[in-house]
Amino acid sequence: MRIGLAGLGRMGMNMARRLLLGGHEVVVYNRTLSKVEDMAAEGALPARSLAEFAAMLPAPRVAWLMLPAGKVTQEHIDELAPLLSSGDILVDGGNSRFTDDIARSEALAPKGLLYLDAGVSGGIWGLKVGYCTMVGGPREAFERIRPLLDTLAPPEGYIYCGPSGSGHYVKMIHNAVEYGMMQAYAEGFALLDGSRYSSHLDFAKLSHLWNQGSVIRSWLLELCEDMFARDGRLEKLAAYVEDSGEGRWSVQEAVDNAVPAPVLTLSLMERFRSRQDNSFSDRVLAALRHEFGGHAVTGAAAGKGE
Repeated sequence: MRIGLAGLGRMGMNMARRLLLGGHEVVVYNRTLSKVEDMAAEGALPARSLAEFAAMLPAPRVAWLMLPAGKVTQEHIDELAPLLSSGDILVDGGNSRFTDDIARSEALAPKGLLYLDAGVSGGIWGLKVGYCTMVGGPREAFERIRPLLDTLAPPEGYIYCGPSGSGHYVKMIHNAVEYGMMQAYAEGFALLDGSRYSSHLDFAKLSHLWNQGSVIRSWLLELCEDMFARDGRLEKLAAYVEDSGEGRWSVQEAVDNAVPAPVLTLSLMERFRSRQDNSFSDRVLAALRHEFGGHAVTGAAAGKGE
């Protein structure tokens, strides 16, 4: 099957490789053309513009986007849509917000274009183990791309979630759960690191142990083992954690639907906290403790109230 894949970032490039290994013909496009040339050397069909990209796909076309959510994805859709024909399928495999999918699906429907939102999980390991994929949109379009999903995903590794937006909605919640799991591991290892037994513990070996039949075994713990083997106390890293949007959107959904999600919410707040150095809120706490109880403070606040 021939497919067009636009966006050759960390996931997009490896997805193209997995499709090639699966026997598909893959037309690739990227604004940074050097990545297109790199994939051409591996057997992909290079397109140096979106017009060329669309022209190289046989009707009915399948064009799959793996781009940053928001403006970049919308710009590519706006440029690509006029180049497509009725019955063509456009797949957004990035991390778009589900409400954007609904709007795009409605905008493209009068042109006869079938829009699918595909939430893709697998990260940089997907080339080897496959990409868990959650798909929303017209059922007929989903059925037509099954050969691609059979190649991209591991066995039983993809699902049809429902109408437009549902694929990215499910992926959004998936990522929020990931936030909570990562926070739990982080806090657990922090407790161990701060304990009287810290100097006796090898966190890489402990991560390995916990993956041998324990109830908290997971792929994330396998990654913990790898990272602790490289840097036993992660001393080479800065304690700064970004978020890519899905956690925020999930918390907003919890608020909008009055669904309690304290763990997911707090894990997002902890990421915000990681980016603060000498935060104002902590200075307020320190100063208040000094005011009401005379508790010791340090730094610039030390003279307050004395």
